[in-house]
Amino acid sequence: MNMNLHEMGKQARWAGRKLASVASEQRTEALSILSEKLLEHAEEILEGNGQDVQRARELGLSEAMLDRLLLNPSRLQGMSDDLRRVAHLPDPLEEIFEERVLPNGLRLHKRRVPLGVLGVIYESRPNVTVDVVGLAIKSGNAVILRGGSETIESNRALIRVIHQALMEAGLPENCVQWIDDPDRKYVYELLQLDEFVDLIIPRGGASLHEFCRKNSRIPVITGGIGICHLFVEESADLEKSLPVILNAKVQRPTVCNALDTLLVQRSIADIFLPEVVRLLGDAGVSFKVDEIAWDILKDYQGIRISRAQPEDFDTEWLSLILGIRVVNDLEEAIEHIAQHSTGHSDGILTQNTALAEKFVQRVDSAAVYVNASTRFTDGGQFGLGAEVAISTQRIHARGPMGLRELTTYKWVVEGMYHVRS
Repeated sequence: MNMNLHEMGKQARWAGRKLASVASEQRTEALSILSEKLLEHAEEILEGNGQDVQRARELGLSEAMLDRLLLNPSRLQGMSDDLRRVAHLPDPLEEIFEERVLPNGLRLHKRRVPLGVLGVIYESRPNVTVDVVGLAIKSGNAVILRGGSETIESNRALIRVIHQALMEAGLPENCVQWIDDPDRKYVYELLQLDEFVDLIIPRGGASLHEFCRKNSRIPVITGGIGICHLFVEESADLEKSLPVILNAKVQRPTVCNALDTLLVQRSIADIFLPEVVRLLGDAGVSFKVDEIAWDILKDYQGIRISRAQPEDFDTEWLSLILGIRVVNDLEEAIEHIAQHSTGHSDGILTQNTALAEKFVQRVDSAAVYVNASTRFTDGGQFGLGAEVAISTQRIHARGPMGLRELTTYKWVVEGMYHVRS
């Protein structure tokens, strides 16, 4: 298949302008229709996904990748429910803010507008197709999607359903386009479409993010790679801390907000670490531990514990592996996080409010937690409905990117035939 990405970009720019001008109710209706159609066409979507999963197994993809790829009735229902939530969120394009009147009588305000055309490049997770489309339509943005080769049949089925919903709602079909060819040359071509595309959002591994940063002529949002930490400070309620750690590591270990490294203060390590490895070990977790933790845990039978190598604390596990390091105090914990975190999600478990505030001030991550699991870093959990990505950079957005993060603003200036003197 030979795809003309220049023409695709041109069509997206035109469709985006049309989409930005339609009434909020029409965009909301499109999402409601799509939510229903996902369930109506569940058999078709799951059949396509089944082909992808079977091919992935034959190619020897890891269990973590297979989990990211898999759709089932429950996950499809969740996708539909998320769309309904996004549909009923306030329309960001109706927001007017920072109104003022100048001494010369000019009236000014800022009005929120779409970014324009998004280019989203992602791997292995077909639910991203629906999440991105829902947020793009609601925020008035056109989007060009490029999913991974491993999800091609899933995405073909989803795109057919999406286009049906757009047509039923009276919206231009080209406001959602998909690069229906796994050839990687099209990723590079998409990154060159600065004439038409306003923002590139990669969702995948470190190599994809690096490729986009180095080759794009368009601004790139990077993130979604999490080396996430929890620090258990000596005043923490240890009984309540255990289920938080279990949830952060085990609930869904293949995602970017899952726990990778547990830091435990030395004064409580002897009593607390055995409880941690017993609880998480029963859930199938294996451990990479530093020398102090090794001395405490080495005699435990039936639990997979090994000495950590230097690179282990710079690894996003995406599996049932947990790094453990014992630290002397808060300062050492903060220093470890500064050296090894990717700036995604890091937290402290403590009863000391002063130390909690110091941790929040000093840890420079997109989401900083006090007494909660890192698994909450998610657009849906944060009340955004869904997310197009989780940004770990400082410009233009940080953390889960929902509707508002897919907009910019323009100045509106109203006068009475004013001229500048």
